[in-house]
Amino acid sequence: MRKMTKRIRQPIIAVLGHVDHGKTTLLDRIRHTNVAGKEAGGITQHIGATEVPIDVVKQLAGPLIKLWKGEIKLPGLLFIDTPGHEAFTSLRARGGSLADLAVLVVDINEGFQPQTIESIEILRRYRTPFIVAANKIDRIKGWVIEEDEPFLINIKKQDQRAMQELETKLWELIGKFYEMGFNANRFDRVQDFTRELAIVPISAKYGIGVPELLVLIAGLSQKYLEEKLKIEVEGPPARGTILEIREEVGLGTTIDVIIYDGTLRKDDTIVVGGKDRAIVTKIRALLKPKPPLDEIRDPRFRFDQVDEVTAAAGVKIAAPPGLEEALAGSPVIAARSEEEIEKAKQEILSQIQSVVINTGKIGVIVKADTLGSLEALSKELQEKGIPIRKADVGNISKTDVMEALSVREEEPKYGVVLGFNVKVNEDAEEVANAKGVPIFVGNIIYKLIEDYEAWVKEEEEKRKRELLKNVTFPPGVIRLYPDERYVFRRSKPAIVGVEVLEGRIRPGVTLIKETGERVGVIKSIKNKNDFVQEAKKGDAVAIAIEGAIVGRHIHPGETLYVDLSKNDVIILAKQLKDELEETDIKALKMTAKVKAKEDPFWKAV
Repeated sequence: MRKMTKRIRQPIIAVLGHVDHGKTTLLDRIRHTNVAGKEAGGITQHIGATEVPIDVVKQLAGPLIKLWKGEIKLPGLLFIDTPGHEAFTSLRARGGSLADLAVLVVDINEGFQPQTIESIEILRRYRTPFIVAANKIDRIKGWVIEEDEPFLINIKKQDQRAMQELETKLWELIGKFYEMGFNANRFDRVQDFTRELAIVPISAKYGIGVPELLVLIAGLSQKYLEEKLKIEVEGPPARGTILEIREEVGLGTTIDVIIYDGTLRKDDTIVVGGKDRAIVTKIRALLKPKPPLDEIRDPRFRFDQVDEVTAAAGVKIAAPPGLEEALAGSPVIAARSEEEIEKAKQEILSQIQSVVINTGKIGVIVKADTLGSLEALSKELQEKGIPIRKADVGNISKTDVMEALSVREEEPKYGVVLGFNVKVNEDAEEVANAKGVPIFVGNIIYKLIEDYEAWVKEEEEKRKRELLKNVTFPPGVIRLYPDERYVFRRSKPAIVGVEVLEGRIRPGVTLIKETGERVGVIKSIKNKNDFVQEAKKGDAVAIAIEGAIVGRHIHPGETLYVDLSKNDVIILAKQLKDELEETDIKALKMTAKVKAKEDPFWKAV
């Protein structure tokens, strides 16, 4: 039996954070700060990723490497070039995240923003270890800038005021992380990296602190992820995830893939996820970018063909027709036998079916740009108890809107389309506007759901306002004071002092007696010197009753009830139940007891 030999692959690093906080600037700095220049072994660009060899990390970091006892054995670091949570949620592997480690970039001057919180929630959901890059320290007033200098050297050149401002901003960040359940500290003050979140102050623009960031990524990856990063030298067939599907001149439809396990060869058959099926195709070419990428304009000459790619790496795959139907975020599995092909097909279909939903039940319509983001959005909706009728990858189509319309006819609050990082097709928008189907789109999951929930709440309030126009609300029971001194006028209108026993009264409601006989309508309510629109249980007020005469229709000490119809009770009990307080319910029951003398319907209330 062949003995398996293993080596450690480079970790896959995702970069997340709020828009404009410096994710792209950091990746650019890492990519272009290449002390090895154009020499072999320098920083190279993959498809969708940048590889930083460990020798480059050592040269950049210099003596900081000594912070880690023992030699760093990693071959390098593979940074995903597409920053942001959209790419992160695309990187799926067996229900988890493909990224081994993440860097959360936070503008130290702006602090937490919506996508910062979103990113943290995604990291928490996928249980991905991460480091915080507290960016833009160069914007602190008076900060002394030395390009590419380690933070620990650069900090010694700052005056007391700048250092104090940095400390204040760091403590604000640490406080925010604490609120979200994380213990955090400046990286050089962390005692235990498994219990504390390391924050590295950096300037992505000038490269300050980037050496420490790279050392931390390398050191933590090796120390805590070594077993996860081990792969067989002679590698089994590759596994990866589709980052993007592209149309390339001269190549046709290609897929940009991150390989996270195994070895991919140019003669391999691959199985990838499509909309309704697993796509089986033979690799025509494995392509890697030629350096420098930006100087070559013709796509046909921008790539080198390679014979094989071993994890972890990014690669462009060209294959015969069929890739047009591939889904971003779907798995890619290489197979070298019929048995492996069938097994891969079953695995991929199972993964897609676990994410793509089509229940046919009452629920919202969900669309997203990748399988990963669809999964993340669907999970959030399900956790909030929002049912899903259909969840799929792709732009919002006319069919989606029509399906939402059919739901709207049965349950208006679910007759909507939610789209994450997708476009709305023109015909879909036309139908939605014509038929009044709400479409919610955005690129922050929790904000998208918040917008929908705010709309549901507003629609519910609107519906209640409409119902309240057509119903006597709220129920109320009052008692006239027995003393004649509280009869202020006997008729036209009668004005008397009353106490509200249960519920509430408002101008415009009709009053009835114990016998069920109507006595008049409350014209106004006065509390001491002010006219009011409502009096509640326990209030002592004077009311004007239009149509009643004291001594003939009503008498001091008598109890009166707000009159209610059967329709009022049905609406109050079923649709406005949440609006009723305990005292309103008591008033409703007392009124029902009076009305039950003439109509059995009221006995059930």
